[in-house]
Amino acid sequence: MAFILRSRRVVTPEGIRDAGVLVRKGRIADIHSPDKIPSNIDVEDVGNYVLMPGIVDTHVHINEPGRTEWEGFETATKAAAAGGITSLVDMPLNSSPVTTTLQAFKQKLAAADGKLHVDCAFYAGLIPGSFENLEPLLDAGVLGVKAFLIHSGIDEFPNVSEDDLRAAMPAIARRQMPLLVHCELGSPAPGSAKISRYRDYLSSRPPEWESDAIRLMIGLCREYACKVHIVHVSSADSLPQLEQARGAGLHLSTETCPHYLYFAAEEIPDGDTRFKCAPPIRGRDNRERVWNGLRQGAIDFIVSDHSPSNPALKCLETGDFQKAWGGISSLQLGLPIVWTEASKRGFSLRNIAAWMCERPAQFAGLGKKKGKIAVGYDADLIVWNPEEKFTVRGSELFHRHKMTPYEGKKLLGVVRKTFLRGRKIYEKNSVVGEPMGSVILRNGRDI
Repeated sequence: MAFILRSRRVVTPEGIRDAGVLVRKGRIADIHSPDKIPSNIDVEDVGNYVLMPGIVDTHVHINEPGRTEWEGFETATKAAAAGGITSLVDMPLNSSPVTTTLQAFKQKLAAADGKLHVDCAFYAGLIPGSFENLEPLLDAGVLGVKAFLIHSGIDEFPNVSEDDLRAAMPAIARRQMPLLVHCELGSPAPGSAKISRYRDYLSSRPPEWESDAIRLMIGLCREYACKVHIVHVSSADSLPQLEQARGAGLHLSTETCPHYLYFAAEEIPDGDTRFKCAPPIRGRDNRERVWNGLRQGAIDFIVSDHSPSNPALKCLETGDFQKAWGGISSLQLGLPIVWTEASKRGFSLRNIAAWMCERPAQFAGLGKKKGKIAVGYDADLIVWNPEEKFTVRGSELFHRHKMTPYEGKKLLGVVRKTFLRGRKIYEKNSVVGEPMGSVILRNGRDI
């Protein structure tokens, strides 16, 4: 079945245009100018709403199996569909077992079966002692490898040493896959002392931790010619060395997240542990410099780092930043969060598509079929109104748990419809139909 989606604002790699996008057999078959839209094909005209590629979120913690009570494939992918995300990549933690063996990966795939409302890919995890399990995982279809340089927050996924990285990087480099690294080098304070003031939590994880870790990874990237990806850049102090590494031609890429672009440390109330994440949200001046990093290209793209937990683990009653789980759930809200702030700073819809669709797809190895409105690409599309405002109500989110630091915030940009390979999966505040998302494996491999 073929149909045409018509919009006065279609976001293409060449620019924003008035066009009709012909969808046939789940793919984009053609892009017609208004005067050449065929009369014998059904047309869904969305008027002046924006028609954009589906968002590709390459940093999501779904936590199933083992911690489905924190978040699972069904609730996470419903939230993704409602947020205009059509493809995501699941991190190897905080599920149980963590995805550091082939058997654990098979358990992950089994857990996802029949529950995906959007397409989903996966990363392998690297922890001390897991190197012997890594190559079978790399050959099984994961899109990359994730490692921490500081404790991850769960004991099943401890941080690696430089020696662990040196052992693993040649195998990752041979396959031309990315090594994703949580870059903090330091020792968190003992967990017994309560931290209730946000400024104390912020000072407990200084920007030097991030800069030192990035410096280490730049050196290893150069030595092993391995693709290195710095996840959730929070500190603008790291941008000069990232720019220098990029200028030297190293295979280095970077991301940041909506919470680092929206919030500022000065605005976070003491004891409000909904805002706890690692690295922490820093000050206003830092936020503006991170935005400038996006403008200058030192930061490549924006992803959610959706990291949910049971609300009790956020310790909101005690307000203890030391004990609270570090993670912010924003899977459904990423587009309006980013657009609200980007539009204030003069960025365009084309910038949004580059940061949230095109570049993440390219990074994940999906750039030939996802992330663009172009002939031959999957018909993963979203229709949204960038002029419409709404107030965030956690109770209206599809996330398993409704606690959010964005509660009551007024955001700009409302997703109206989401299409996955040409089929409508979200419309009018409702997820449409049964789960039809697919598992994405590297090079189309199956295990």
